[in-house]
Amino acid sequence: MRAWRGLAETSVLLDGFHAIKHALRFGARIPVVLSSDRTAVLALADELAPDVRAGLAELVTEVPDDALRSLVPRLHPTAVAALAERPSRAENLAALARTPRATPVVVLDDPRNLGNAGAVIRLAAGFGATGVITTGTLDPWHPTVVRGGAGLHFATAVERMAVGELPSGPLFALDAEGEDIRGLKLPDDAVLAFGSERSGLSAALRARADHLVSLPMRPQVSSYNLATSVGMALFHWSASAGRPPVPGA
Repeated sequence: MRAWRGLAETSVLLDGFHAIKHALRFGARIPVVLSSDRTAVLALADELAPDVRAGLAELVTEVPDDALRSLVPRLHPTAVAALAERPSRAENLAALARTPRATPVVVLDDPRNLGNAGAVIRLAAGFGATGVITTGTLDPWHPTVVRGGAGLHFATAVERMAVGELPSGPLFALDAEGEDIRGLKLPDDAVLAFGSERSGLSAALRARADHLVSLPMRPQVSSYNLATSVGMALFHWSASAGRPPVPGA
C-alpha cells in the first residue's frame, strides 16, 4: 500500500487483468500489483494467459477489498490493478524516428475523445504499427486513454508531438475529398494521419501531407468513428502488403 501511494503520481495505472496481461507481455516495468482476490487473478492467468502467470504470481499482493477501492475507485471487475513505469520519451522518439521503418505510424491530429484515442492505440498495437502520435492538447497517456488501450500502450510507441516534429516518411492524410484509398498501395514507412472527430484535419497537417486519401463510404453517411477509420486504413496497408500484421514490430 505504501509503495502504491509513493508511485501513483509518477506511474501509469493499469486497471484490470487484461491491461496487466498485455503490459507484461510487452515488457512493461511493473513495480506493484494489488488484488483483493489473488487466487482468482492467478486462475484467470492460468485460463487466459499462462505465458504471464509466473511473472504475475511474483508481483501480485492481496489486500482487503475496501483498501484496494480506496486506491482505485473505479476498480475493474477482475479486482486487480497495477502501476507501471511509463516508457521514456527518448525511447519512444527513437523508435518513431528509426529508419528504415517496417510498419506505419498513426497520427491523430488534435483528437478530442479520450476513449477513441485508447481504441486507436489498441488497433495500432494489433497491426504492429510503429507508433501512435497525437497532436494538440490530448495526452495519449491520460488514464482514460490507457484504460481504453487495454495495456497496449507498451506494445507500440505512444507520444504527443507537434505537426512540425512528425517523423519522416510519406504522409497520407485521410480526407473525404482525397483519392480513394483502394487504388493505392500504402508503403511500410507511411505516416497515416487522421483528423479530429469534429473538425477534421488541421491546416498545418494538411499542408504537411504528401497525399490526401479517402475511405469508401456510402453517400449521405457523414463519417466513420475515428478508431474505425484507423482500422480500415491499417487493414488496407496490411492487405496491400500481402501479409498479416508484423509480429514484434
